[in-house]
Amino acid sequence: MIQKILMQGLKRTSILCIGSGLILFSSLALSQTSSNANSSNYPNKSIRLISPIPPGGAPDLVARALANRLSNQLGLSVFVENKVGSNGNIAADVVSHSPADGYTLLIGMDSLFVINPYLYPKSINANNEFRQVATLASNQFVLAINSKLPVKNLAEFVDYAKKSNPIAAYASGGNGSQHHLTMEMLKSRADIDLLHVPYKGGVEATTATIGGESIAMFSGTSNANLIRSGKLKAVAVSGLKRSKDLPEVPTIAETYPGFDNTIWIGLFAPKDTPDAVIAKLRQEVNKALTDPEMIETLAKAGGIEPLITSQEEFSNLIKKDQLKYSTIIKKLNLKLN
Repeated sequence: MIQKILMQGLKRTSILCIGSGLILFSSLALSQTSSNANSSNYPNKSIRLISPIPPGGAPDLVARALANRLSNQLGLSVFVENKVGSNGNIAADVVSHSPADGYTLLIGMDSLFVINPYLYPKSINANNEFRQVATLASNQFVLAINSKLPVKNLAEFVDYAKKSNPIAAYASGGNGSQHHLTMEMLKSRADIDLLHVPYKGGVEATTATIGGESIAMFSGTSNANLIRSGKLKAVAVSGLKRSKDLPEVPTIAETYPGFDNTIWIGLFAPKDTPDAVIAKLRQEVNKALTDPEMIETLAKAGGIEPLITSQEEFSNLIKKDQLKYSTIIKKLNLKLN
């Protein structure tokens, strides 16, 4: 009798387990079907682009130009929200915790993926939280000096720095900023010594250099108007080719072959975003980047150039810059909380 009761209990348990399994399988199948259906209809509502800096900076200018173009292409609202702070980490946190459905996307500065993981070891590692959608734009830095400095080119600047006693100071937008790290790369390559004076941002560093508190800084090409007006002097640019906005200014590579520090901006989605959504976004973004109106808008924003790459090229770009920046950060023993 006891054996019979036990067998009946086992049968009931097996039936319940099988039933639960079928329910779970059905739920997963329905979820997957729903996800596929949503992906195939994407996009069908407003898309939010999260910018990591205030209005006016390069990533924000790119974000707004892209939002305008995508709105026209998709026939729906694409808008920008600014989530500022912690060198892009706050914006990254907002997007990484949003639904992975393609409706909340990150306008990602390269520094978030290639500098922050080494500079802020306790913070979010964006490389583990996002999928690459597409590269958007690139720009380069200008080695800008105080207008009264008695130098006319990079060779004279290097000679001036070597002879300065006491050591001359240079300004940056903060410890670990790309302004800072680019100058450290030049110092190493040219074998010069300069005193680093970090400011709260690029605007403050520019003001200090114009006023003579520092002799030089690396700034964005957005300072082109200050250079043309004579408030700053441009000595060189940091990319491999001359800037279209400042074609008369030579590259550092013309003096030190191979020197290259080009900055880039990309579009990123939460890590579980479906392939179909990524593919659709990539297609529309690349279409937008070839639009003459957008190209002109970016150019007027300080010589920013559209950057179109394959997914493999994008991945390789990130890996190359991670190696470059992690090496200089380790050399400087930089760590920020």
